Amino acid sequence: MDGFIVLNLFLVAVFIGLTAFFVGAEFAILKVRMSRIDQLIAEGNKKALIAKKVAQNLDFYLSACQLGITITALVLGALGEPTVEKMLHPLFERFNVPEALATVLSYAIALSVVTFLHVVLGELAPKTLAIQYAERMTLMLAPPLYWFGKITKPFITALNGSSRALLRMFGVKPAGHESVHSEEELKLIVTQSYESGEINRTELEYLENIFAFDERILKDIMIPKELIVSVEKGMSFTELITILDEHEYTRYPVTENGVFIGFINTKEMLTNIVAGREIKLGKFIHKLPSFMETAPIKDALLKMQQSSTHLAIVKNNNGQTVGIVSMEDILEEIVGEIGDDLMDAVPAK
Repeated sequence: MDGFIVLNLFLVAVFIGLTAFFVGAEFAILKVRMSRIDQLIAEGNKKALIAKKVAQNLDFYLSACQLGITITALVLGALGEPTVEKMLHPLFERFNVPEALATVLSYAIALSVVTFLHVVLGELAPKTLAIQYAERMTLMLAPPLYWFGKITKPFITALNGSSRALLRMFGVKPAGHESVHSEEELKLIVTQSYESGEINRTELEYLENIFAFDERILKDIMIPKELIVSVEKGMSFTELITILDEHEYTRYPVTENGVFIGFINTKEMLTNIVAGREIKLGKFIHKLPSFMETAPIKDALLKMQQSSTHLAIVKNNNGQTVGIVSMEDILEEIVGEIGDDLMDAVPAK
């Protein structure tokens, strides 16, 4: 085998490898999660810094990958036919194959072989690796892609400018790559993450509850008025202790003439009892905010957080109290049942 064939075969292998590099880089930077790159940067990974520069400028570096793939494909086409023709020339001579037919066969065989190698080794294999190991492939391929982009920047800029000008001629405005997901897309991602084992069943339920959070209103989770355990403002100390001993909750709504006027925190009262201070129920009553029963749960949660309140009255359209809701009732919509021993709320017994 003469030097010409050896050199060409070597170059074919090199350019198939370069094709694999550009294809792998293209799919890896599209697949990698930016949040993971940020985490690696925080951990001190220097390669992640370059990876972030590449991933944040997708339009430019995807163009760099396309330029690289196009160049390697053209070179492989130019090398393939003369190399195959040179290798098969003795065989064609032995069987007295006409020169015109030999040329056609050389092109056909070269196209088949080079296409097979180019597609399998240069595109399909690196694409699969890039999708399966996006983070690792990005960290490995981003630095050389970054420098290739630097070197070929004038060409890439010119090509991108030409494509945009062409699109504008047809009234198409080029758009950037979307980096946000709709709620439905996020739900699909969460489901796929569970199916692939990235998150467990409990985490899946938490996330599903969060997605459903917006759609629920206080009427769906409130404790009905007839089931509320409350205390009367004018109640004697003995009567109060009896109720506290019977139900063992931390917070109780306080009523006056059947109207809810606030709530008490039994921990505050017990602290004063232990300290030997005088106990007057009125001193321990906290303001009780109110919401309409049609109010979204998320709105009630935000306002209760802002006011550091754990209980709220729920009213209907006529202004009548129909129930009560606690911070724990709202949180249970996300994390599930908390349990009586952890509850600061006022559930029914």
